[in-house]
Amino acid sequence: MSQIFHPSTNTVVRVTFFGALFFVAGGLWMAQAINRSSWVTLADVTREQPVPFSHAHHVGGIGIDCRYCHTSVEESSFAGIPPTRTCMNCHSQLFNDSPMLEPVRESFRSGMPIEWTRVHDLPDFVYFDHSIHVSKGVACVTCHGQVDQMPLMWQSASLQMEWCLDCHRHPERHVGPRESVMLMRGAPGLTPEARAALVREYDVRTRTDCSTCHR
Repeated sequence: MSQIFHPSTNTVVRVTFFGALFFVAGGLWMAQAINRSSWVTLADVTREQPVPFSHAHHVGGIGIDCRYCHTSVEESSFAGIPPTRTCMNCHSQLFNDSPMLEPVRESFRSGMPIEWTRVHDLPDFVYFDHSIHVSKGVACVTCHGQVDQMPLMWQSASLQMEWCLDCHRHPERHVGPRESVMLMRGAPGLTPEARAALVREYDVRTRTDCSTCHR
């Protein structure tokens, strides 16, 4: 019987097979790259707010402590959005006729809260407790970045599960003294041995089981 297919068909099949594998692998790589990009995670994207509140001015310039506005961060799962009266503690006297702050004054007069745009917004199926992380010596900058250098707030990390798990698997990289949690520089000079000692002292464990965050 004569040969049905031309000998070059073998080459075509091989090229097609390996080309398909390359295409699938490239597609998976592209999907992962897109999933980790700021287009999906919104990391490093400045969020527009009803009032252009500057952490760089209030924290970096004036030196206001995080807990002045985020009052529940040490006792609650939620850090807390400051009520308008917190803003008016200062702005009833300072810049009290600034057009930029009219939404703040109107909120104070009407009793209607300002509708701030949430920047660090985890999915509803994720449980995160600020108080636990604070009590274990995880500095604010670990998750929120250098807010004292942010004229407008943006999300400094991806907040994806792999990012959370990296910290939970290696807590010794991020744990510092509790007294330095609110400092914008954290505890950069701490040696690995000192961090390891704090991990033991604060009873920090590598919690990676699903129920830790998904309850």
